[in-house]
Amino acid sequence: MLKAENIQFVRNPAFSLKDIQLNIKKGEVISLIGPNGSGKSTLLRVIANLLKPEQGHIIIDGQNLKTIAKKDFPKNLAMLPQMNDHMLDLTVGELVEFGRAPFQRGIGRLSVENQEIVEWALEVTGLTHMRNRLLPGLSGGERQRAWIAMAVAQRSKVLLLDEPTTYLDIAHQMEVLELVKYLNEEFGITIIMVLHDINQAATYSDRLIVMKAGQIRYDGIPQCVLCKEMFQTIFNIDAEVHNNHDGVYFTPLRRRRNG
Repeated sequence: MLKAENIQFVRNPAFSLKDIQLNIKKGEVISLIGPNGSGKSTLLRVIANLLKPEQGHIIIDGQNLKTIAKKDFPKNLAMLPQMNDHMLDLTVGELVEFGRAPFQRGIGRLSVENQEIVEWALEVTGLTHMRNRLLPGLSGGERQRAWIAMAVAQRSKVLLLDEPTTYLDIAHQMEVLELVKYLNEEFGITIIMVLHDINQAATYSDRLIVMKAGQIRYDGIPQCVLCKEMFQTIFNIDAEVHNNHDGVYFTPLRRRRNG
C-alpha cells in the first residue's frame, strides 16, 4: 500500500536517513520508536512529502508521490504535526472545516458534500457537541481530538501523526490513542505515528519500527521487537520484557554503563 524505497535524506553533516526501506500494508497501525534524534519525525516528514529526499521514492498504491497532483495529495496522505497552535481563535467546527479546504471549489460556504464530511469527522471523533467551542477553552485531549478531526476530514488513505500524545496527561494520552485505534478499526485508515511511550506503542500498534542514527534497526510485531537486546542496543538500558494475554510490555531496570 505504501512503500519507501531506498530513501536517503541528509539534514546536516551530523545526521542523515540512510537506505530506508519500508513496506506498509493497507489498514496497518505502525509506530516509529527510538531515541531522540534517531530520525523518526524526519522520516515521517519525508513520507508526507514535506522533506525531499536526495535519493529514493515514496510509493502509495503503486504511484510515486512525486507524480501525484497537488490537488490530489490530501486524498492520499494527511499529516498532523507535533506542534499545533492551540491559541487559534477558531471554533472546533471551523478548524475541522479547514480539512476540506483542498477539496472546496472557490471561496465561501462549503459545498453540501464537504459539509457532510465535516459533520462525519466531528461525529467519529466525538466532537459534535463541541463544534462551537473555541480551541483555547478546550482541554489538551479535546484540542488534540479537534486537530485529528481536521486531518480525518481529508478522508485520506494514510494518516501520519507526529507524537500525538505529547504534553498530555496519561488519561488524555489514552483518549487520543483509543480514538486512533477506533479510526483504524472502523474505517480502515492506515496510520503511521511517532510515539515516545514504548508500552503505548506496543499496545496500540500492529508493528513497531525502531530507529537509531537515521537507520531502521528493528521492524516487526511488538512481541518480537520488544526484547532485552533491543533495549540494550538501541536505548542502552537493561529491561525486563513481560508477555501476557493483553500483549507485551517492558519495565526499565537500569542504564547500562558500557554503552
